Amino acid sequence: MSKAVTAALKEKFPDAVEDVYEGVGGDDCAFVRKEAVAEVCRFLRDDPAMAFNMAPYVTAVDYLGQTPRFEVVYNLVSTTLNHRVRLRVKVPEADLAVPTVTHLWRGADWFERYCFDMYGIRFTGHPDMRRLLMYDEFVGHPLRKDYPLKGRQPLTKEREFQDLYRGPGPAGRD
Repeated sequence: MSKAVTAALKEKFPDAVEDVYEGVGGDDCAFVRKEAVAEVCRFLRDDPAMAFNMAPYVTAVDYLGQTPRFEVVYNLVSTTLNHRVRLRVKVPEADLAVPTVTHLWRGADWFERYCFDMYGIRFTGHPDMRRLLMYDEFVGHPLRKDYPLKGRQPLTKEREFQDLYRGPGPAGRD
């Protein structure tokens, strides 16, 4: 893959882009300081030479025992120019907050909520930062490597839900 994307990032953001390399499968990769990730992403989306119009996957990684412990990974795609880039943002355990990119790509919304729910990483400025998969009373973050394998969770009452097609919860079913 061409090194034009990572070269442009290093030139435009010399203080924010810490390292670039070619990843597995030929994807260009860049380590970006977490304070600058939203600005870097805006450039990648808005610059006509970059045109990254999709963020098809945002996830986190737990490197238990390393410092910093966590990393948020953004996989970005330009469907018009047919190129990809992977941004990696190091997140220390003492400061689990990264700026949101939902204002740039609406599809990043649930990915950021997933990272919060599973790893405990908050995205500042996110419009709806709440659990996505686990229930509200769930204690901890299950994809962290120090989460207990046989951990017990508090019991909760069964909830009523509103069925959009049939009316009220189980009592109103046919």
